[in-house]
Amino acid sequence: MKSVNKSQYRNLFTETGIPKAEVETRLERVKQYFFYGSEDERVYFPVEDDMAYITDTGNNDVRTEGMSYGMMMCVQWDMKEEFDRLWKWSKTYMWMESGYHEGYFAWSCCTTDGTKNAHGPAPDGEEYFAMALFFAAHRWGDGEGIFHYSKEAKDILRACLHKGQNGRKGTPMWNLENHQILFVPGSDFTDPSYHLPHFYELFALWADEEDSKFWKGAAEESRLYLTKACHPVTGFSAEYAEFDGTPMSRENHLKKDRHDWFFSDSYRTVANIGLDYEWFGIDRGQCAATDRIQQFLLEDARKESYHIYEVDGRVAAEDLKHPLGLTATVAQAALAAKSEISLEWIRLFWEKPMRTGKYRYYDNCLYVFAFLALSGHYRIW
Repeated sequence: MKSVNKSQYRNLFTETGIPKAEVETRLERVKQYFFYGSEDERVYFPVEDDMAYITDTGNNDVRTEGMSYGMMMCVQWDMKEEFDRLWKWSKTYMWMESGYHEGYFAWSCCTTDGTKNAHGPAPDGEEYFAMALFFAAHRWGDGEGIFHYSKEAKDILRACLHKGQNGRKGTPMWNLENHQILFVPGSDFTDPSYHLPHFYELFALWADEEDSKFWKGAAEESRLYLTKACHPVTGFSAEYAEFDGTPMSRENHLKKDRHDWFFSDSYRTVANIGLDYEWFGIDRGQCAATDRIQQFLLEDARKESYHIYEVDGRVAAEDLKHPLGLTATVAQAALAAKSEISLEWIRLFWEKPMRTGKYRYYDNCLYVFAFLALSGHYRIW
């Protein structure tokens, strides 16, 4: 496989004056908390002799989001046993080997016996699964069967682009014309936080050679897309958005829930922009969102008074679910930000403890990724 020459990763904690030894000690505590803490702390649960799952404690289920996130964390921390346990659970219970969604993973399963709660996939799970598997192949080497990591990654990405072709049932996870990832296969809109150009750059190197040009185009398109999807004043993106970047506000999708505002899903967008810039240093205008969001939210962060916001910054509601996740992602945006206030965001994040209780899963996932990224430990393998 083609390699990527990236040997230096910034440690923004030490750049703010925090001793490296303290950062490494905290990093180890973060890992232990997330995977092996108390019943009110951890979200990783081994089952049987060789499997494990990560549970969404807020919804009491297992999601491809969490499983693929967990695998990415494991490969970054060199936790092969835990990685293999999560992957085997995912393949055993979530993967669909027949039917319309063959080759994809059911986005939600029951924690008790793995029963599928839904048979539809969520594309962010597939892209994280594939990236984590490629990294595992490079860090640990390919094994046999489902542990032939690079083959499994290629199989996932082949399905993502080629379902519906040559008699294979289903629909792809990307719009093949505009190179944008879809909210779900067959939909005609996207989720800005699903756009991971730094992953697509690597898929272009390591996925099927015939798809290399597509993945390279997807990386370029996603960076350009994010310049449009992030508001020019606040830096906010919507949870769901049209292909031109405007918030997706169609009435039939809003009768039950709103997704055209800056809420839980969309916190991840600027964190992704930050990591992409750290890995590849390419700015097509998307990096401006990182400075904008840090400036816009600074006073609310200082007062610990976040809200649910419209994309233009107006307060939409007060019942914020994931304040820690918001602090974590905006702090991670410092990897691409230019303003000196980034130092304050890193300190604000450093001073936050990990979350306990019912809603800890999502907040702590974003916390872990931010801590890995800001400490220079979220790396290309």
